[in-house]
Amino acid sequence: MFLRTVALTGLAVIGLVACTTAPIYNVQSAPVSTASGKAVTATQVRGAIVAAGSNLGWVMSDARPGVLAGKLALRSHVAEVEIPYTEKTYSIVYKGSSNLNETGGSIHKNYNGWVQNLQRDINAKLSALN
Repeated sequence: MFLRTVALTGLAVIGLVACTTAPIYNVQSAPVSTASGKAVTATQVRGAIVAAGSNLGWVMSDARPGVLAGKLALRSHVAEVEIPYTEKTYSIVYKGSSNLNETGGSIHKNYNGWVQNLQRDINAKLSALN
């Protein structure tokens, strides 16, 4: 009886964790587009990414030319991404996390929402250029 109770409790905990995780969301080569349709520079794309991240609490830093490192720390949760960019495209790629239950390509579903919000705000900032 005791083993059965332990097993059922274990399955319930696994079920709760599984319900809060989802496949990691990455943005791959999203096109840079402006409302005017005019071309922009990589420096302008970088500025839009930094501004969007700052609006949402992300700390952006230069990792190397053409690549930003983004870090979001909320309570005890930390998400880290790498954001390569050019004048034509940008990507948002998972790099690491803590307290987000990342395992086997899955992560706490809130992470995906944070990245989707970042993507949405980057697109809005890019659209406003020119």
